[in-house]
Amino acid sequence: MIHTILFDLDGTLVDTAPDLGHALNIQLSRHGKSTLSDATIRPFASHGSRGLIGLGFGITPADASFLALRDEYLNIYDTVFTRSPVLLQGIAALLQVIESKGLKWGVVTNKPRRFTQPLIKSMGLDQRAACVVSGDDAPQPKPSPATLLMACEQMNVKPENCIYIGDAERDIQAGKAAGMQTAVALFGYIDNSDKPQDWGADVMLHKPEDLLDLIGF
Repeated sequence: MIHTILFDLDGTLVDTAPDLGHALNIQLSRHGKSTLSDATIRPFASHGSRGLIGLGFGITPADASFLALRDEYLNIYDTVFTRSPVLLQGIAALLQVIESKGLKWGVVTNKPRRFTQPLIKSMGLDQRAACVVSGDDAPQPKPSPATLLMACEQMNVKPENCIYIGDAERDIQAGKAAGMQTAVALFGYIDNSDKPQDWGADVMLHKPEDLLDLIGF
């Protein structure tokens, strides 16, 4: 029986793509590069600084310039990350139903704690979430199950009573490795080249309220 719902943050619970993209475009401008449209950036927003740096500069972590560009990007993002985050459409109503039924919900993200905690607080979610676990709270972030299992410990719940919702393959991999049910947020930051039907999730959510059918409401 599912009585605890865990969400990925970027592209599953909160729309952070505009601010992630704003930071990238500031950085691109600094380096004399053309800025990118929101539509171009959005599918990469769930892939963190690695994906955004790859998109903007065409490099991977193996490139010598990657670490310096990543650090520069994070420092820029640090100045804009609470500029305009909003709950994704349908999430506010979903959280209200979850809370009205006395169920727990929490956040497990690969986003560093330096951003996660202030962002959650700026949106007034810090007093509502039963737990908030960031990527650097455990030795390994997703796709390792470590942060998801940490969330279970903090909430005193069993993994088999949880469902983890995310919009990236690593979210599903982590949820399955933790022994949870998993759901793909098709309303999130999914690129046309992604194949979520092949990720092995238990269910596909076209919109947040689809979760209510799954947990029996």
